[in-house]
Amino acid sequence: MRKTLLRMTLRQLQVFRAVCEHGSYSRAADEMALTQPAVSLQIRQLEELVGQPLFEYVGKKLYLTEAAEALRRASSDIFGRLESLDMQLSDLQGSLQGQLNLCVESSAKYFVPHLFADFRRHYPEVSLNLTVVNHALVVRRLTLSRDDLMIMSQVPQDMALDFMPFLDNPIVAVAPPDHPLCEAGDLHLQDLTAYPLLIRESGSGTRRACEEYCHQKRAHFPHTLEIGSLESQREAVLAGLGIALLPRHAVRLELQHGLLRELPVAELPLQRSWCVVNIRGRRLSPVAQAFVDFIRTERAHIVKLAERFQAASAGSGNNLAGSA
Repeated sequence: MRKTLLRMTLRQLQVFRAVCEHGSYSRAADEMALTQPAVSLQIRQLEELVGQPLFEYVGKKLYLTEAAEALRRASSDIFGRLESLDMQLSDLQGSLQGQLNLCVESSAKYFVPHLFADFRRHYPEVSLNLTVVNHALVVRRLTLSRDDLMIMSQVPQDMALDFMPFLDNPIVAVAPPDHPLCEAGDLHLQDLTAYPLLIRESGSGTRRACEEYCHQKRAHFPHTLEIGSLESQREAVLAGLGIALLPRHAVRLELQHGLLRELPVAELPLQRSWCVVNIRGRRLSPVAQAFVDFIRTERAHIVKLAERFQAASAGSGNNLAGSA
C-alpha cells in the first residue's frame, strides 16, 4: 500500500464525499460549515496524497475523474464499516442504535413510514434516512450502493440481488364519482380504452407494470396524458382529466371519502408485491439486518398495518396480505 494513502484523514474524505454528492465546492462548503477556500485546500491535499486529480470542469460542470470514482467507492466502504462498528458497539451495550438508509419506490412511500414506526417501537434509538424515487432511479441507486436496503415492486432479474416479497401492492382503476364508467356494471379493461388514461412518467414502476399488463390483455389506450407523480396523477383524476391505474394505497383516503371510485374491472386489481431488496453478498449493517428480520418474522404486524390501507370502496372485498 502507498504510504501516502495512510495519511488521509476522515475529515478529508468527508469533504470529498460532500463535493461528490453536490457536484459543487460551494454547496459542499455550506454542508460542511466551511469556507469554499477551505474545501479547495482539503481537496488539493487529498489529490497530493492520491497522486492524481480528482475533479475536472467541463464548461461550468464538475465531473469526477476515474481516480475520484475509485476513491468514492473506497470511502463508502470505509464509512460503512465505521457505521457498522458503531452499531455493533451499541448492540454490545444492549441497545441497537444507528441509521437505516432506506430507498423506496414512490408507490411504497405511503406505507413505509408506518412500517418503520412499527419497527422503531422495538428499536427506539434507530433513525431513518428515507429516499423516495421512481423505479428507474431505485435501480440506478442499487448500482451505486448508496442505501442499506430498497423497497421496490419489480426486482431486476439481471442483477445479483437478494429480495423478499412481504406485501401485495394492488393496482386498481379509479375515476371521479361522476364518470360515466361509474354507472356501468361489470367492466373489462377494454371498456376503459375509450377514455383518456393518465399515466406516470417514463421510469415509473407502476407505469411499466400497467403497460405490460394492458399489452398482455390487448387493451390499448389511444389517448393518454403523462403526469409526473402519484400526487399529480391523483389530483388530475379528481379534476376529471381522465381515469388512472393507481396503487390502492395511494388513493385509499379518496376512496374511503367517496372522492374517487374504484372501477369494478374484471381483470383488476393487478397484483404486484413490494419486496425488500439488498445487494447479494453485501454485508448488512446491524440495523439493516434487524429491519429485514423484523419484516420476515413480524408478518402479523405488517398485515395489521396493511389493513389500515385497505380501501373501503363498495364491493371491494380484496384484502392485503403478506406475500410468502
